[in-house]
Amino acid sequence: MKWLAVELAGWRKVVGDCRHPSTSLVHSPFLYLTPPFRQMATQKAASAAVDFARIYSSLGLGKETIASLQAFRKRHGDAQRLNAQYASQPTTVDFAHYRTILKNKAIVDEAERLLKEFKPVTYDVNAQVKAIEAFEAKAVAKAQETEAKLDVELKELQATLANIEDARPFDELTTEDVGKAHPRIVEAVETMLKKGKWTVPGYKEKFGDLNLM
Repeated sequence: MKWLAVELAGWRKVVGDCRHPSTSLVHSPFLYLTPPFRQMATQKAASAAVDFARIYSSLGLGKETIASLQAFRKRHGDAQRLNAQYASQPTTVDFAHYRTILKNKAIVDEAERLLKEFKPVTYDVNAQVKAIEAFEAKAVAKAQETEAKLDVELKELQATLANIEDARPFDELTTEDVGKAHPRIVEAVETMLKKGKWTVPGYKEKFGDLNLM
């Protein structure tokens, strides 16, 4: 199950490298085009390719686990679309152009000052990383549990197959063979003999009396 741990580790790095713009940016159209913001939005994070189809089909995961995986995959797809959207926007602001078309030069000067003083806001993603680590541990544990169950079932099937291959025809079996295969039959017979019982209850009713006398 090492491949699962490696792939999920790639997702942790993606989340750890992610940054999101401050909500205060909506109040200034110039700040959307700041170089710091553009650098933050276009930063690329290395991520391992996760084979979700393989995870769904080969690990025997429950419905709840599969639903969590699908939700995580959707959030990742949304994040990729947002990143592509921001990457397509201009990266610079031509303040000289705005000074030529706007009468109020003070507004342009104020916007340029705010732009130079702007610092991107970073967010602590430790909670998200911990959630991914917990999910990874749960998924790996579930996969190991499934693997252990399959190993036990495989050994049982192999033992059954060996018994079938080594079994003798029914007409060649002896009472000793039956006793070794089913010790409880021997125990039941010995108990009946100790109690002086020489007939099996219900035998005559089912099979008839075979005594000639």
